[in-house]
Amino acid sequence: MADPYSTLGVAKGASEAEIKKAYRKLAKELHPDTNHDPKATERFAQVTGAYDLLSDKDKRGQFDRGEIDENGQPRSPFGGGGNPFGQGGGGFRQGPGGFNAEGMDFGDIFDGLFGGRGRGGPGGGFGRQAPPQKGANVAYRLAVAFDEAATLKPQRITLSDGKTIDLKLPAGVETGTQMKLAGKGQAGPGGAGDAIVTIEVGQHPHFTREGDNIRLDLPITLSEAVKGGPVKVPTVDGAVMLNVPKGATSGKTLRLRERGFTGKSGKRGDQLVTLIVDLPADDAALQDFVESWTDDRNPRAKLGV
Repeated sequence: MADPYSTLGVAKGASEAEIKKAYRKLAKELHPDTNHDPKATERFAQVTGAYDLLSDKDKRGQFDRGEIDENGQPRSPFGGGGNPFGQGGGGFRQGPGGFNAEGMDFGDIFDGLFGGRGRGGPGGGFGRQAPPQKGANVAYRLAVAFDEAATLKPQRITLSDGKTIDLKLPAGVETGTQMKLAGKGQAGPGGAGDAIVTIEVGQHPHFTREGDNIRLDLPITLSEAVKGGPVKVPTVDGAVMLNVPKGATSGKTLRLRERGFTGKSGKRGDQLVTLIVDLPADDAALQDFVESWTDDRNPRAKLGV
């Protein structure tokens, strides 16, 4: 993958908001669900990987300091994997009597390279080679509808190679939840890397999430509030009937059990329904009724007024 700043088309000093804006623009153009060009799919994976690196403050700092590369892998201690014994300070120099080391501690170097066995210790020696490196991980972002996240509906994702996979959402899923697909990353000498899928749960026009519970403001008529009785209520599982008690007032909250999100424990939360009495505007009959009806209570007495 190229430099992540170049991939997103932003300057190195770009703010978090600028990076997010650039990613959203490119993701909208390149997402496999809308752009079926294989090159666009590959480009989408690169853009997503760049965003995941730059949107993580720690990883971005490590990249800017040269500690990791654009794939999030640690950089070679010798500056890009070049020959550590080439020309330059601290390397080998040709002297009259052959090679000589200028102040170098070879034990420290080979300790770092061979895990403490560079000095010829047990099981070590200069012939030991590091295991082949796995391919790079590939990052994806998956948008999940609010109600589908609550009901753990399986999600389909398209990978950078064009293949699709059906994912089973985990209990307790929320925005930022990551799922690892082993062996679905880039190929490498030591095997393929992984695909890392980050979940983004969408907003809902009526429901809000509160932990594992779901909240809903439910408008009811004055007649329904006074008389009480069953009313239809939307839930993430579909509409159900809720019994409103007689004389219900705005702000009263009723509970629909196990209609919320499934928590990490496997237990499902509830839906909390807050009643809102909705009065009609300019209703002559209601106006006449109120004028002929007297309520001597002071409902604000508890407020000290």
